[in-house]
Amino acid sequence: MTRRGFIKGLLAVMLAGLFAATYGFFIEPALRLRVRKWRIRRADWTAPPLRIAVLADLHVGEPYVGLKRVQQIVRRTNALSPDLILLLGDYAAGHRINLQPVKIADLAPVLSGLQAKHGVYAVLGNHDWWDDRSAQKRRGGPNLYGDALRRNGIRVLSNEAFKLDGAGIWLAGLEDQLAIYTGNGRYQGLDDLPATLGQITDDAPVVMMAHEPDIFPKVPDRVALTLSGHTHGGQVRLFGWSPVVPSKFGNRYAYGHVREGNRDLVVSGGIGCSILPVRFGVTPEITVIELFS
Repeated sequence: MTRRGFIKGLLAVMLAGLFAATYGFFIEPALRLRVRKWRIRRADWTAPPLRIAVLADLHVGEPYVGLKRVQQIVRRTNALSPDLILLLGDYAAGHRINLQPVKIADLAPVLSGLQAKHGVYAVLGNHDWWDDRSAQKRRGGPNLYGDALRRNGIRVLSNEAFKLDGAGIWLAGLEDQLAIYTGNGRYQGLDDLPATLGQITDDAPVVMMAHEPDIFPKVPDRVALTLSGHTHGGQVRLFGWSPVVPSKFGNRYAYGHVREGNRDLVVSGGIGCSILPVRFGVTPEITVIELFS
């Protein structure tokens, strides 16, 4: 290789690296938004066909996910005419590179603009608990994020299941599995799967919200669909593989539709970022699931 060829090659590599960095740190996480659809056919689905829109891991804070961007997401979600809208937690910012923090008191009224035939429901995520210092000291109890959502007409489920008669399903919401930091890198969950499922009293299909997907191996076949976020698809994903996934199962539940036995799981790639404000190959998304027999 000639010296000129070497310099050209080095320049090309540098330009490619600059483009990748610009795209991953600015364009994909802050500007892009897509609708990702999954169609799931289940032989045991006895309810009418159901279209669910999922918003996960907003991690709201400027400059990446400000209130104007959330307003755009709300409008686009409503335009999809979903039967049901489910919020899967982590409304709190997940990284410290926020020039202007957004409080849940300002976010919740914007989310109250979401509209669906059978309503809007939510669970909390780990960052919503970690960000509430009073709840951390109490090792649980009332949570400022949950309280703000409830005040704005969004029902928050905490180890709760109820019959959504209009949709012909049971909707269950599991409390967070990493809610309380106990020190030395350890966390205590507030989730109670048996108590949640114990509230179900008939054979109608069950849709369960669980912020972290790691609960999925414990979910019985009785649950038709489990919906999770938390992983952000790894935030960096190449050829269907993510080098870092916040799950003890690695890439097994990193992203998308997973079927194990007669159980279905959909993990949303979410909207915002955690730890580092970077996304590459995991475009922020509104996740839509269509369930039918």
